[in-house]
Amino acid sequence: MIKNLQVTGAVLASALTLMAATPAVAADDVIRLGNLKLAHFAAVSYIKEIAPKCGIKVEERIFAKGLDVMQAMIAGELDVGATASEAAVSGRANKIPIYVVAGFATGGARLVARPDAGIKTVKDLKGKKVGVTRGSIQELLLAAELSQHGLTSADAPGKDVQLIYLSYPDLNAALLGKNLDAIMQTEPQASQALNKAFGVEVMKPYDTPVGSPVRTLVMTEKFYKDNRPQAEKFMRCFVEATKTFIDNKALAEKYVTQTVFKGQITADDFQDAIGNSPYSYDITAAHIQTTTDVMAKHGIGKMTSPPVATDWVKTDLLEAAKKSLNIK
Repeated sequence: MIKNLQVTGAVLASALTLMAATPAVAADDVIRLGNLKLAHFAAVSYIKEIAPKCGIKVEERIFAKGLDVMQAMIAGELDVGATASEAAVSGRANKIPIYVVAGFATGGARLVARPDAGIKTVKDLKGKKVGVTRGSIQELLLAAELSQHGLTSADAPGKDVQLIYLSYPDLNAALLGKNLDAIMQTEPQASQALNKAFGVEVMKPYDTPVGSPVRTLVMTEKFYKDNRPQAEKFMRCFVEATKTFIDNKALAEKYVTQTVFKGQITADDFQDAIGNSPYSYDITAAHIQTTTDVMAKHGIGKMTSPPVATDWVKTDLLEAAKKSLNIK
């Protein structure tokens, strides 16, 4: 009996030793990703589909807007986030310890008007109600466009343009219901408005100093510094997922229309949306600095101390990943 207990104890001790020696793969290799449900954010979503072949597991959470991703990063709930540049800049200005590590799409905005509103140019917005999502890159682009054309704006009557803040889906509903005259909208909702004929394109707002805005992939400083092997794996996976979407348009279309949007958008909506927000990899400190400067000029993000882009735009992981996959 004692002998059997000794054997059992030895087996248990051996098992415990083996468990202790086994790497905590499940815990250490899970990368927490924050993302938005938008067509041009879908290559980032696709990372989780190919993550096992990259040697990682990715858990994705979907948020309503980029500022919500930043809030989750403050709370320590995410390692990586996909967001528009203005949310990243606001986050960094408010001391969130993040780095911009890549860009994953460009463009992604349209000024769309009701067909019967008589709006042909930005100047025609005077006296109109214009919808936009607060804390979005579209808000920054709208502010820059209005300023460029000498128009004032506020979310109450009394200025040249009255701003109405709504979520992306609600902007389309308000335009369809004729509660707004125009909207500065993201993709694919902007393309949906055009294809369903309750909106007409006034312009793509890329003639401001911001140019065509680049969406940002951000990492927490902790993940970037302390989990370097996992950060490197994630970045290679990001580059591979993005290359797949760029090279295989049919796969990208199917994934976005069926997996991300569950049939809520059509193939035409997808093609038009990506035509205005193509997938990409790159970003520069110069672009982020210009975005920061325009934000400061128009009071977007309420920054007391705008961050200096060269301090927190880190593209070394991206460059190494592209090199390893022979992508220029």
